[in-house]
Amino acid sequence: MSGRRPLVAANWKMNGSLESMGGLVDTISQGVSKETKAEVLICPPYVYIQELGRAIEKTEIQLGAQNVSHMDSGAFTGEVAPAMLKDFACDYVIVGHSERRTLYGENDLRVAEKFVAVQANGMIPILCIGELLEEREANTTEEVIARQLDAVIDLAGIQAFKQAVIAYEPVWAIGTGVTATPEQAQEVHEFIRLRLARHDHETAEGVRILYGGSVKADNAKQLFELADIDGGLIGGASLVAEDFLTICHSVR
Repeated sequence: MSGRRPLVAANWKMNGSLESMGGLVDTISQGVSKETKAEVLICPPYVYIQELGRAIEKTEIQLGAQNVSHMDSGAFTGEVAPAMLKDFACDYVIVGHSERRTLYGENDLRVAEKFVAVQANGMIPILCIGELLEEREANTTEEVIARQLDAVIDLAGIQAFKQAVIAYEPVWAIGTGVTATPEQAQEVHEFIRLRLARHDHETAEGVRILYGGSVKADNAKQLFELADIDGGLIGGASLVAEDFLTICHSVR
């Protein structure tokens, strides 16, 4: 037994309304209890964080954000500072999601800076890493993963991963309906853990590594049974309460 408590995180991206998100939270909260083996996390759009945070106050569900600025304050129109998220009792913040990297040009250093800023404000970063389709086809997956990890290690230090989560998301499997095979997923998760172990074995064994890439109710159990997969970062399937709850209860 690893001793790592599985984490299942819902990334709702830019979807929903206050009404639909409220209904989703109501149904999910009814299906999550102290007996639920996985830690359950929701990451709604910024504008719904306060309202949904109130809705889950007396539940076992944790609250997170999908992104954050690397800056503390200042003339950064449209940005949200880490301390602002902390004000609304966010427990986790996703940093470096592939959509932020590919659509908004966030490079490895910027992601590392966000990672540091989240921890400096007493929250836990969920560091997203993963390769593009062309990188997998070129057999450079491990090189890409190592580069993305090393950028954070260089800036934050290996001990920072004692208070962090990693999410491996093969970009070619996000929202495409294509999922990495369990063998492909486990292979990369094992590589991530070994990469961290080069610096500190205890930290590597303790960090939770999630899989994110078209996880669904019908494939979650098979993925979560693998040795180095500690849960999932769930996109589309987390918008259907019954599917998300099935995933939450699929952990080993």
